Formats: sequence, C-alpha cells, structure tokens
Amino acid sequence: MTFHPQPQGGAPKPWAFPAPERSELSNGLTVLRCHRPGQQVVAVEINLDAPLDTEPAGLDGVATIMARALSEGTDKHTAEEFAAELERCGATLDAHADHPGVRVSLEVPVSRLPKALGLLADALRAPAFPDGEIERLVRNRLDEIPHELANPARRASMALAKELFPAESRMSRPRQGTEETIEGIDAAAVRAFYEAHIRPSTATAVVVGDLAGVDLDQALADTLGAWTGGPAPQRSVPPVIADDTGRVVIVDRPGAVQTQLLIGRIGADRHDRVWPAQVLGTYCLGGTLTSRLDRVLREEKGYTYGVRAFGQVLRSTPPSPAGGGSAGASLLAISGSVATEVTGPALDDLWTVLRTLKEEGLTDAERDVAVQNLVGVAPLKYETAAAVAGTLADQVEQHLPDDFQAQLYARLAEAGTVEATAAVVSAFPADRLVTVLVGDASKIEEPVRALGIGEVRVITG
Repeated sequence: MTFHPQPQGGAPKPWAFPAPERSELSNGLTVLRCHRPGQQVVAVEINLDAPLDTEPAGLDGVATIMARALSEGTDKHTAEEFAAELERCGATLDAHADHPGVRVSLEVPVSRLPKALGLLADALRAPAFPDGEIERLVRNRLDEIPHELANPARRASMALAKELFPAESRMSRPRQGTEETIEGIDAAAVRAFYEAHIRPSTATAVVVGDLAGVDLDQALADTLGAWTGGPAPQRSVPPVIADDTGRVVIVDRPGAVQTQLLIGRIGADRHDRVWPAQVLGTYCLGGTLTSRLDRVLREEKGYTYGVRAFGQVLRSTPPSPAGGGSAGASLLAISGSVATEVTGPALDDLWTVLRTLKEEGLTDAERDVAVQNLVGVAPLKYETAAAVAGTLADQVEQHLPDDFQAQLYARLAEAGTVEATAAVVSAFPADRLVTVLVGDASKIEEPVRALGIGEVRVITG
C-alpha cells in the first residue's frame, strides 16, 4: 500500500490579543475599532453608563426593562417593523443590564453593517418605549422570577448577594428586580431612566471584524454620530462594603436530592496587581476537570459532576488621579452541587483541600499546566469577533487600559508557583468564607453544623 506523507505541523505563529484603535465622534461617543481579517460577521458592543445603583428607589429592574425595550420600536419603526428590519440585515441585537451598566450587542454580516448600525443608532437615539410593549416586558419579567427562584443555582446566587452586602446596597438585591419592584415599573419610569442616563458622551462603541473596504468613519458618522444628548450629571459611586465573616446559610428545599453549593467572598478587582497570580491560582484550585477540587470531590470521592472556582468582577471605578487604586470589587466563589446525603463529607473534603493548599502550596506541575491552558487556549478563545469585542467592552466597563488583556497573558506566563499559591490562599481563606447551601435542611443541617465552619442559619426557600 502507498500512504500519503504524514502531515507535519508548521512553526507556531506569534499571537497577541488584538490592539484596538481609539477615536471619538463629534457627539462625544468613544469608539474602539479592531480590524480582524476574515471575520465577515462584525460584532458591535455598546457600553452605556447606567449602573444598577442609579435605579430609583423601589424600581429595581427598571434598567433591565429599559434594556429589553430598546429593540421594541423607535421613532421610525414599530416593534414588529424593527424586528423585520434586523432580520433583513441578518443581524441580532441583544441588551442586558448589570451592576456596571447596560450593554447592547449587535452582530451582523459586514456587507450589512451600515444598515444595522442605523437600526442600532435609532434604538439608542429614539426608542419608542410604547406602553403596551413595556407592559408586556414587565409581565414577561414577572413570569421569569418564579422560575429563577426554583433554580437552585440562581437561588444560591441571590442568597449569597443578600448575605454578603448590606441591605441598602444595590448589590444585595436581585440584579433584574423582584416581583414587588417590577410590578411598579411602567413606561413613564422607563423613559425617565433613559432620559437620566443614556447619552453618547458617556457611551463607548466597540466594533470588531473584517473592516477592509468599509468606510467605518462615514458609517459611524451617519448613524451613531447623529445621536445627541446633554452632558452627564456628576454622581458619586458608593463604596463596595461586604461582610465575609465565615458562616453558613441553608436555603431549605424539603425533598431535594441534591445540595447546591455556593461559597464566596469579595476581593479586589482586575486593577489589583495580584489579579494575574490570583487567576492562575484559582484555575489550579477549581478551573478545570483536573483541578484540585475536582480531583478530590469528583474523581476520588464521586460526590459531584464538577466543582468550579472563579473570580467575577462586579464593578470597577477609575483609579484615583492621585495614584490610588480602583474602588472596585470582584466575587471570588466556589460553586457546584453534590448529592444530599454526602453534603457534609463533601464540604469537609472541600475545606481540607483549602487547608492543605495553604499548608503545602501548589506544585510547579500544577502551575505549568494552568499557564499552558490559560495562555495556550487564548488564540482559540478569541477566534470570533464577538469574543474580542466582548473582552474590549469589559475593559472599557472596568476602566482598564486597552492593552490590559494582552498584558494579562504576559503576566500569567511570568507568575511563579509561590506567587500563585499566595494569591489563591488569600482569595479563599478557610475561615473567611460565606457558604450558601440550597437543599433539604432536615438532612444537611446537622452534618454541616458538625463541621464547625461557621454559624449555621436556615431560611425558607
């Protein structure tokens, strides 16, 4: 038999996270553009400076309803017509609200980009907010809430936020509002929130894709450049206050066959110099199927399908001009689920992993595998325009420099084993973690109390 020659791998090509070009339109809108040859589907991300802590008292969720209503008709099109125009462009338009602000995302074939930008500009410039559509969105949101409360992971997240932050903090309450607050939202409230916070001078547009042959300057000037608005009012940013005293909250779900775990505390945001080492150490702890938590709880004991450790930025503020740091915060957490009958042993083993990590540290092999996985996968992770645009928009939202992600990979590669160990031990101290368990309290309360990991309190689910 004659075989074809075995293919040989080529020389690896150098890769770096794409660097954007920054500019500003005449109306004050900041623009970041990134040319990505071959990416024929262009991704556009719009950051709007409308954080959740600016929602009026008693109207939690109005930012979410406003975000969803941006595509429900404009001064030129009804909701049905607007959806049809998007479909003709082959475009998708989504929006959501979170603690840092409102994010609007557009994806469209590059050949239809000018048309889609026009629709996006109309949605931002002159949303109709018709009474009937707002009422429908409110009803939809009310229908979602019981399903979220029934979801153990979502319920655990709500309980942890309520436990960590003081009641007066917006971070302590559900991001998309409660039944009581959503019921009070109408079209007038949505219009008032829009008028107070949505303007081009505080917005940023990120455009990523194959921009060769596209007169992007003209397209932006004709569309988003026609959006007008007054200057932004001055507002203070409330500090992030959290209580991470070690304790356990059990959200009682009688008859539950599994216990949902969410263990967390608040740490520094991505402005902190420890962030790269913390990312590396957290990955070694619970970032993959071969991490320490999975190796013990999944592979050795068979308690779970998987447990993950992660850091999620909640909010960042610009660094102080005087040289001080950012006043932001991130959620450092461990999450997963285990069978009800092994909840106590699983938590005991999890705490043993944390204590052993503090006593013995990470190994060089663990550190090397984490670096290879985090840095080596980056070219694949950012293969699409949407992935690049999303990360650039995150950097804008978190007041980070445009080259942050590129520099992060360099710092990850430089971080040593001792540095990563110190960072993850500091991030997850065994005696300073708030533990939320969603499960059958009658079966898990006593085994959990016996562990001595903190005061145990049971609340209804």
